[in-house]
Amino acid sequence: MKNLFDIEGNVTVITGGTGVLGRTIAKYLALNGAKVIILGRKKEVGEKIVEKVNEAIKAEQATGSIEFLVTDVMNIEIVKQNCDEIVAKYGRVDTLLNAAGGNMPGATIGPDKTFFDLDPKHFSHVLELNLTGTVIPTQIFLQPMVKQGKGAIINFSSMAAYRPMTRVCGYAAAKAGISNFTAYMATECAKKFGEGIRVNAVAPGFFITEQNRALLTNPDGTHTQRGKDVIRQTPFGRMGNPEELCGTIHYLMSDASLFVTGTVAKVDGGFDVFAM
Repeated sequence: MKNLFDIEGNVTVITGGTGVLGRTIAKYLALNGAKVIILGRKKEVGEKIVEKVNEAIKAEQATGSIEFLVTDVMNIEIVKQNCDEIVAKYGRVDTLLNAAGGNMPGATIGPDKTFFDLDPKHFSHVLELNLTGTVIPTQIFLQPMVKQGKGAIINFSSMAAYRPMTRVCGYAAAKAGISNFTAYMATECAKKFGEGIRVNAVAPGFFITEQNRALLTNPDGTHTQRGKDVIRQTPFGRMGNPEELCGTIHYLMSDASLFVTGTVAKVDGGFDVFAM
């Protein structure tokens, strides 16, 4: 019987692949046989990730591979060049993970500030980076998927899309947009390109990344008050480990989820369902 979770040879593109979550997922997928291409802005960081993952691939005698391409998810011409290069080499694109995103100080509202301190330019930039930075790669990498009649797109939403949290005004708005965009594209693709194209998203709970480390932890590694609040709201009583996202990603990109589209899978240790 066919292994529905088999991703051997799956050509997987990951935007934001140099981040903590992106690089962890990239390594897992490569060790499970996928042909992974991570896209990011920092060449030196990307090449170091490729070097470390290749060492793991060799050590485990895995059949997957990994490479890095410089990109700018806000530049449609650069993303198109990335796609053309990937298709020329591999002949197809099976999965797109839209993991690029970020935040800016001016798009947040600290405890000592009010909404009047919000910087509209920073707010706009955060919306563009997270939301438009998902739309552009989707528009480009969807094209080879349509030609081949099959593909999986996985966007990155957030708990902030469900519960507009204090401080992260711009980020929460952008992630809510990504959840909505995911639902829209699921219908758009199914109706116009057939059931072979699936669009889903993951909504991670709280994982320590370079973006939120200073917000959730102190220099000595202990949790800030905000970090403690997160843990109190999470039934599992802890932050997530980056590796704990990999199984959901694996499922959504594999044939095990062939009848799943338009969903946002929460990976949050119960954060969103906890009431008191």
